[in-house]
Amino acid sequence: LQQETGKLVRALRLPQVRGRWGELTLRRVVEIAGMQNHCDFYEQQTSGSDGGAMRPDMIVKLPGNRQVVIDAKVPIVAYLDALETGDGSQIDASLDDHARHVRSHVNGLAKKAYWSTFTPTPEFVVLFMPGENFFSAALERDPALIEDSAEKGVILATPTTLISLLKTVSYSWRQELAAENAEKVSELGNELYTRLYAMVEHINHLGRDIDRC
Repeated sequence: LQQETGKLVRALRLPQVRGRWGELTLRRVVEIAGMQNHCDFYEQQTSGSDGGAMRPDMIVKLPGNRQVVIDAKVPIVAYLDALETGDGSQIDASLDDHARHVRSHVNGLAKKAYWSTFTPTPEFVVLFMPGENFFSAALERDPALIEDSAEKGVILATPTTLISLLKTVSYSWRQELAAENAEKVSELGNELYTRLYAMVEHINHLGRDIDRC
């Protein structure tokens, strides 16, 4: 178990492996929440900007043609360093680095201002952390992280909180679909009434013509 865990930690140090793992975790969260691929969300959409191409990990569509941008590129290398070392002071230093890296990534997301590129979008971006442990470790070292991130338009989300958010979006889509279906039923009911009224008028005319004959 120790050997396999070591292999996992070493694999997660590779940026491409870590990024793919974050994407897969994000996809799994979306599936659990009941969202449908390429219907309520899109993965790895790219949009041009003055600072170059902007590529969020996911765009969640909201009713009313609105959308929410999700980023899953949170740095966790320092946290992995804390897991591997056995020295208490080194663990503290690595966890401090982890909190600092997360805050730095938050500042970078705030500067990107995804909401100005992917419109219409609420003025915030969701930073997805693929494990509750990454979030709690950073928050323990930097208690003001949540409040400061929210002020900058970055909402920190773990799998649990993101599932809650997406469940709400999924419910909104069901309500939107129900409203659309009710409107269609109303339109079809009006059309049926109009056609029945016209048919009755034709029958009445036919009856009067038969009487005259």
